[in-house]
Amino acid sequence: MGRKQHTRNASGPQGPSQRQLRAGELIRHALVEVLREEEIHDPAMEGVSVTVTEVRMSPDLKHATCFVEPLGAGVETAPTAGHVEEIVKALNAHARFLRGVLGRHIDMKFTPDLKFRHDESFDAAGRMDRLFSDPRVRADIERSGDGDED
Repeated sequence: MGRKQHTRNASGPQGPSQRQLRAGELIRHALVEVLREEEIHDPAMEGVSVTVTEVRMSPDLKHATCFVEPLGAGVETAPTAGHVEEIVKALNAHARFLRGVLGRHIDMKFTPDLKFRHDESFDAAGRMDRLFSDPRVRADIERSGDGDED
């Protein structure tokens, strides 16, 4: 007789499993160490410090999407301003090298393939902050706050 397959609740998209979250954090911490210790010989990476904000793992733990933010990327006067795409492209070009070094830092059955992406959450937070600072929006917020007290 065939085995009954376990299915998840079909109420909508499911988030990552605990295993994916743990593996992602393990990879993130190890990748921070690798980027701190190893020098990547690429003109786009010269003198650039990169923050690894999040690592999302595939369900089989063989692929990792690494979200990065170059230090000072949102500051107009920073050397990384306007060069974020070049930096992410350089990281992706050196992903195989980084994967090899990462394999010596982690204890996993497979060292995942790495894909680097720019973390847009900092830009989104900055836009939200600017919106909330707008005098017209502040007036609306204060007006809606007055109506709740009645």
